[in-house]
Amino acid sequence: MGILRWLFFALVVRPLVIAFLGLKLRHRERLPRDGPAFVAANHNSHFDTLVLMTLFPLRLLPKLHPVAAEDFFGHNRALAWFTERIIGGILFDRSGKHRDPFAPVDAAIASGAIVFFFPEGTRGQPERMAPFKRGIAHLASRHPDVPVTPIFLHGLGKALPKNAWLPVPFIVDVLVGSPLRYGGDREGFMAALNGAMDALVAEGGFPPWT
Repeated sequence: MGILRWLFFALVVRPLVIAFLGLKLRHRERLPRDGPAFVAANHNSHFDTLVLMTLFPLRLLPKLHPVAAEDFFGHNRALAWFTERIIGGILFDRSGKHRDPFAPVDAAIASGAIVFFFPEGTRGQPERMAPFKRGIAHLASRHPDVPVTPIFLHGLGKALPKNAWLPVPFIVDVLVGSPLRYGGDREGFMAALNGAMDALVAEGGFPPWT
């Protein structure tokens, strides 16, 4: 299954992102060079995950695991198989039915993974960032030695917004923030993460969408 995943990203995803989208990446040097690590990004599009994963070299592909909503990506066997086996997704239970929905993420981090997390919890309206939920602070508190790298994505909400299935070419900006570490206080961590994302937005200086 690893070969199928490698072929999909090497022959489909990377050419699509490079040829179809105009990526402008700032502060590549701040990206995690290895795991374990968390990446926390805003979420406007299904393209978000693919773009984030193409920022890393193919040699790290076995370690790249985005968190995906189980109620959306797990309701269909074929989609669940593709999400887990090809994308490398970790299906996350948002319903609260499982005793510890964070357990699969814990296992991935223990194995040295780089886990992608979208603190908004779902895709928002095009180019509008919703308030972050506290799940990322909960994960950071469970793994205080694991860095959390904030990333702001701009443009993907226009390239493939929520409820759209036909992508359009669009310039995409990716701004990488400095890694954060949990300091023992969830409120303080959330304030630091929100502050880091606000700083990336300000650095981009993006005009409002019309």
